[in-house]
Amino acid sequence: MPKVIFLPHEDYCIDGAVVDANKGESILDVALRNGMNLEHACEKVCACTTCHCIVREGFDSLNEASDQEEDMLDKAWGLEPESRLSCQAIVGDEDLVVEIPKYSINHAREH
Repeated sequence: MPKVIFLPHEDYCIDGAVVDANKGESILDVALRNGMNLEHACEKVCACTTCHCIVREGFDSLNEASDQEEDMLDKAWGLEPESRLSCQAIVGDEDLVVEIPKYSINHAREH
């Protein structure tokens, strides 16, 4: 069973977290299932960039990004070559190290 290592983030997991993931589930679903309420304003339909993450390790084990995801990522704050929308990035066989950027394009978070 692959693991997802979330790097420390002041809002979602201050000390970071190492959690089990199921092959075939999205990084966002892994986070939500483990109590990290990551932003996902479009409810996981690849229509915003609030769930943007950076996959520091294991990027090549993820599914390939769709053209729609690539277009949305162009709007993300702090875009990097290993950026993905966590709602679209599907866990494969390898462990992942994931960083949640400090900012998103949302001016206010909903809770």
